[in-house]
Amino acid sequence: MRSLGGLSSRGWSVNSGLTVKRRPLEKYVKRRNILLHKYMRKAVWRLMIRVMPREVARFIQSKFGELKIPVARYEDLLSEADENYPRYLDLLTSGIYA
Repeated sequence: MRSLGGLSSRGWSVNSGLTVKRRPLEKYVKRRNILLHKYMRKAVWRLMIRVMPREVARFIQSKFGELKIPVARYEDLLSEADENYPRYLDLLTSGIYA
């Protein structure tokens, strides 16, 4: 198993050592009409691109090590993400509490 958690052949492992199998988790969220984990990233993407440029949203959602950009561009994207993320949070909270 990975030390920081992740899907292994035995299930989902969290730092606490707790292992959750995939199928019972899927049944739990389906019974309670909760958004499945595999759709969460897609939902976040669609909300992010409403309030920020796609490149910034892609930067925020990228996995560590997946990014192949120069340091100067990384810093630009980081500052743009810092500027745009509060607008995403406003959109998110307005949708939840509206």
